[in-house]
Amino acid sequence: MHGEPLGRAMFRYCPEDFSVDEIIDFQPSNEGEHLLLHIQKRDQNTQWVAGLLAELAGIERRAVGFCGLKDRFAVTTQWFSLHLPGREITQQQLQHEDFQILSSHRHHQKLRRGMHAGNRFNIVLRDFNVDTRVLYERLERIRCCGVPNYFAEQRFGRQGNNLNRAAELIAEGRLKGNKYGTGMYLSAARSWLFNLLLDSYLGLGSARFGETGALWGRGRSASTAELGKMETEVLANWEKWCDALEHAGLKQERRLFLLQPENFTYQCIDKNTFELSFDLLAGCYATAVLREIAKLFRPDITAL
Repeated sequence: MHGEPLGRAMFRYCPEDFSVDEIIDFQPSNEGEHLLLHIQKRDQNTQWVAGLLAELAGIERRAVGFCGLKDRFAVTTQWFSLHLPGREITQQQLQHEDFQILSSHRHHQKLRRGMHAGNRFNIVLRDFNVDTRVLYERLERIRCCGVPNYFAEQRFGRQGNNLNRAAELIAEGRLKGNKYGTGMYLSAARSWLFNLLLDSYLGLGSARFGETGALWGRGRSASTAELGKMETEVLANWEKWCDALEHAGLKQERRLFLLQPENFTYQCIDKNTFELSFDLLAGCYATAVLREIAKLFRPDITAL
């Protein structure tokens, strides 16, 4: 959308280079059967921490809730809920070296996926040999015009394995959803179709805020005539995938084609090191912003 990446940049040299803070748009009720914990973790994944909390609290794993998965190789804060009806538990009882409890509150509701409003990112790019003036011009265009709202590569698994498995399940008529243990592949298939629609949408050359693409499922399309025609043309070769998503019981939803980073700031730390900060809505990926800036590479850990 904004042209080719401006150069190569090292991404995630250390966990502190990728900081994520979960944003919620509700206040803990300070009463109820659930204990909300605001937790900071470093180089730990969400599922692991949820399991530790269940073990420490002496409850089943399914009694622990959270709003979304956070990256492991990062420093992140997020909220967890523990179902503890009629039972009090202290922060000291839940202490563990793999995370830090920032605060705790009682709440009336279990946290579920997607309940958060968004995430705040603070990202450091290193070894980015770029003309600062050109970079800042690109960043200002991103602030003004947004970026394509692609689903990121991690949705599709290592080397696209989630998509490969989704194709196998569709061919076998077994792509069903979380209840059947195939929800990850269902999500990958749906996201892939959206990315195809987004590619075609950008090709129209008239991208503007507010227009949406289909997250495929049952129901009539809410697209305008022009976008509806595009959806039909793009998805004509993916009929089996669309049918599988419909038969899995998914209802058609809409996702914004363009993503607008909020509270977008940036600074030069030293000659080839830059820091970016911005907020994104839940379900949107920081890499959608970064791909418009640089071609990312990870450090060679064998050389560290």
